[in-house]
Amino acid sequence: MIVAVVILAGCGSSKKNDPQPTPPAQAILNSPAQNSLCVTGTVISDTQSSVSFNWNASANTDNYDVVIKNLLTSASITQNTTQTTLVVTLNSNTPYSWYVISKSTKINTTAQSDTWKFYNSGPGIVTYAPFPANITAPTMGQIISGTTVNLTWTGSSVTSGTIANYDIYFGTTTTPPLFKSAITDSFVNAVSIGAKTVYYWKVITRDSSGNTSDSGLYQFSVN
Repeated sequence: MIVAVVILAGCGSSKKNDPQPTPPAQAILNSPAQNSLCVTGTVISDTQSSVSFNWNASANTDNYDVVIKNLLTSASITQNTTQTTLVVTLNSNTPYSWYVISKSTKINTTAQSDTWKFYNSGPGIVTYAPFPANITAPTMGQIISGTTVNLTWTGSSVTSGTIANYDIYFGTTTTPPLFKSAITDSFVNAVSIGAKTVYYWKVITRDSSGNTSDSGLYQFSVN
């Protein structure tokens, strides 16, 4: 006996996975410009003014977080917008930094712009304190090895060439003593350190008019 076997093959198509959304691109900052003196804001009082922030639209972006940090107090504010401009009320006679985070409603990945610094001017100010030094090494909380360390930072100010010198505070307590004073380099090399120890340090920047700024306290540890 011959048995006929019929195999029915389903006719259909397999659905391909949908492509992942493209992440947002990095925003390009426009103003307030890097290391600039911001004098275009609207004065609200003797202590505050409104400052307009502006950046280029970034691709694949639905909205932006604008992060503004007071460089004297380290306090930050974040405001969200779907536009490429934002007006914020800030303290006068105060240095700030800012950056923009590009966000999309289709994907959790974000993109962060460069970080720029500016000085929000106020009435009656003739000279402006330098920006707090930017610590470059060792970074905050870094664990290092060895018996010496190189301390490095960068300085900047509204007016180019006005930084006179730096005071370096360094030690093993949260109130480190003065280690080097009135140095003109932006580094101190071959600083002796010990194993299994936490070190604290900061940089005071001084300009030619005697104005100063504080980097804030940084720490690192030796393994």
